[in-house]
Amino acid sequence: MPNDVGANLPGDRVLMSLKPEYYELMWEGLKTHEFRRRYLKGQPTTWYVYLTAPVSKLTAVINLDEAVVGSPRSLADIAERANPGSGKSVYAYLEDVELAHAMPIRMIREYPGFTADQLAVMLDGFQAPQGYTLIDKHADWAGTCDRLTQAPVVRELVIQHPV
Repeated sequence: MPNDVGANLPGDRVLMSLKPEYYELMWEGLKTHEFRRRYLKGQPTTWYVYLTAPVSKLTAVINLDEAVVGSPRSLADIAERANPGSGKSVYAYLEDVELAHAMPIRMIREYPGFTADQLAVMLDGFQAPQGYTLIDKHADWAGTCDRLTQAPVVRELVIQHPV
């Protein structure tokens, strides 16, 4: 039976790249928020994750809560509380913007996924995502993401946040 992950989740489906080392920190429970300079406001989203080189693969779906919008310092403090020592790098990434976004990570599902070579065949002119893409505004990406979630889940993690 297909998983149809995106079909029953609130908010927009987005495609974004992520460095593999940050992805692994999520699985270790050390990265509980995704930090971005620009992002959607006011709603939870479903993030389809393309892991950058050397992995180069569309492989996961992450449920993100509504973005916490704040100053680089306030968001760096969120990172520091989750993983002592990480606030400095988050601040360095965000320091030149007035407001940035921290999305609480709620659930991660990993799938067998599609490599960059497979995506190049499936999506004419495939390039790794830059920034974020609204999946449902691009029929080719929507179909590819639907195919991703029809495969069995390889592993899954729910992240609890303090209330």
